[in-house]
Order: sequence, then structure tokens, then C-alpha cells
Amino acid sequence: MESIRIVEFFKNKSILVTGSTGFLAKIFVEKVLRVQPEVKKLFLLVRAGDATSANQPYVAGEQSGLILEKKFLMGETLKGDSYLDIEAELSLADEKKRELRAEDAPEEAEKLAMKELGIRRAKLFGWPNTYVFTKAMGEMLLGHSRGDLPMVILRPTIITSVQSDPLPGWIEGTRTIDSVIIGYAKGKITCFFGDLDIIMDVVPGDMVVNAMMATMAAHSGQQAEFIYHMGSSVRNPVTYDTLEHCHFRYFLANPRVGRDGSVMPMKRLRFIKSMVVFRVFMTLRYKLPFEVMHLVNLLSCGRLARGYNELNRKYKFVMHLVELYKPYVYFDGCFDDLNMERLRMAMKKDDAEARMFDFDPKHVDWEDYFCSIHIPGVMKYAFK
Repeated sequence: MESIRIVEFFKNKSILVTGSTGFLAKIFVEKVLRVQPEVKKLFLLVRAGDATSANQPYVAGEQSGLILEKKFLMGETLKGDSYLDIEAELSLADEKKRELRAEDAPEEAEKLAMKELGIRRAKLFGWPNTYVFTKAMGEMLLGHSRGDLPMVILRPTIITSVQSDPLPGWIEGTRTIDSVIIGYAKGKITCFFGDLDIIMDVVPGDMVVNAMMATMAAHSGQQAEFIYHMGSSVRNPVTYDTLEHCHFRYFLANPRVGRDGSVMPMKRLRFIKSMVVFRVFMTLRYKLPFEVMHLVNLLSCGRLARGYNELNRKYKFVMHLVELYKPYVYFDGCFDDLNMERLRMAMKKDDAEARMFDFDPKHVDWEDYFCSIHIPGVMKYAFK
């Protein structure tokens, strides 16, 4: 691969940015304007927010081991004995929506039914949820319909806060691993599920944007399809244990404060490996006590309503996080990044641009990053 001139590439370019109000898009737009003020035009596509879509990483469903940088073929699934007919899936969704509206189903009931349908269809083909299922279908359609246009698909893993620029620690919204940090800070979580020895594939948001800009510059004139994985599990793996250790260090130095202004007692967050054991723990610790409290509350004319509602909220919050993040916490694979490494080697031919557009996860000291940048950033920008 020849030397890449990223700054020069963006000069006099017109760029369409979809999802321009999202976290990554904001970093991208700021970086383009900062390093290349002579960009011709930026078209920013703004739509109604979708709080969940940008918060989830690329995930390889039920696969494990080394996940290769390869494209999805039209109709391919993660279960080799099945075929994905995208038109049929769209028709199925339309038919379900028509049925619900014919029954005058309330809006919330319609949303729930469509969500459940999406999850069932996703799991049928090997994906854990609707978001990553539709993302895979989107990749298939792009590859099928692109014609002779150059196309690059960049698949980031878990995206975390900015490491370097424009602002270390900056993050927007509550992202995958941050819900537990915030839940603990609010006193909602004392225990969570997961194996601390498993590698969590994370990458700072600014590194993802740097990789985006480098791949755009590298392949702009090539009539081919390129797949890149942007993660850390191969080159600089880090386990959930490192995050938990930094989490403990941070809150030991920065005690939690309750609603009444008093300092909350410091208790280390407990993790349980087995999902079965975790569910038993949650039942004994929360569900049974608040069901008893609910009965007593009814008999005492609502005197225990506040305590019951608080316990119920905590239980539902934790179990919601469990269902949301189970595919990621137990994912035991790593993403091949050979294509990305070739790109990094080409970048090294220009030291100045290699520093300006650094996307090498080996340059991240994870303990320092989590303790000094990410967790403080979550508490400053995402904690409410």
C-alpha cells in the first residue's frame, strides 16, 4: 500500500455525514475542520435521535475465536444452514405492523411487539439483537448495490471516550460499558454478571475517527470493497478485570455522594460468572424481598410504597442491563485486524500524519486510560 496523504485528501472535498448528531460524527466533523479548513462542503444529515443505535458495537453474534475481516455475502447468516431473504424480512415486518394497526393496538404495545419480532428474527439467524441484525443486512445491501463505487466498511468494537483530541475523556450518552459505572455511582448496582477474565474489545472514539479518515483517503480511487475491523483484542487486549480495578480505584479516591449530600459507603462491585447463579442471587436479594414488601404495602395501605418502588426500580434496571449487554459480556472472540495493520504500516511512511491520525491500540495504556481519562470522563459528561 502506498503512502497515504490524509490531510491533502480532504482538501476541496464535499462530504455527506449521516447521523451527524451522533458521538462519532461530531468527532469526525471537528477533526476534518481542524486539520483541513479547506474542505469544500460538509453536508450534515440530521434526523430524530435513536438513543440505542449508536451505543452498540459491532458484534459477531454467536461466533467465537478469530473473526476475519470479510464481507457478508447477500443472504449469508451466522447459522450456516439458513438463508436470509431481506425482502421477506421487510415484508414480515410490514405485515406485523399492519396487523397491529388493524387491531388498534396502542403505540407502546406496537413498539413492544415490533421489538420482540425483531429479536426473534435476529436470533433465528444467529444475531443477538435487532440492531446488529439490521446492521448486517445493511452491509449486504451496500455490497450488492454499490456498482463500481469504492466502498469501505469499518467495524468498530466497543467505542469508548476520546483519548486525545478534541477533548480527553469526552463522551456523549451512556455507552455499552458505562451503564454499569453510572449505575454503581447512583447506588443502583451492587452486583453484576460477567467473567472478569474475558477480553473486552474496546477502542477510544478518536481512534475510530482517525481510522475512518485514513481508510477514506487510502481507497478513494479504488473500485473495490474493503472491510476493516477497528478494535484492540488482537494487538493490545484488555480484560474486564482491568476496568473493574480502575473502577474501584476511582471511586475509592472519589467517593459517591447520595441525593441527600451524604457520602455513600464504599463497597466493591461484585461480579458473578454464572448467569444461573446471578439470577438466583437477584431473586433472593431483590425479587423475593420486594414481593413480600409489596404484599405488606397493600395490607398497610401503602405505607411501604416508597421502599417497594425503590427496590423494584433497582431490580428492573439491573435486569434491563443484563438483557442488553449479555451478548457483549460473554463474547469470547477477537477480531482479526490484518487489513488495519497494513494500513498502519503505510501510515508510518509519514511520521507527522501517523501521529496526527493515530489509530494503533498498542499506544493505549489501558490502566492509565480508564483511571485517568475514561471513568472521569463518564462521570463528568454522562453522569446525570
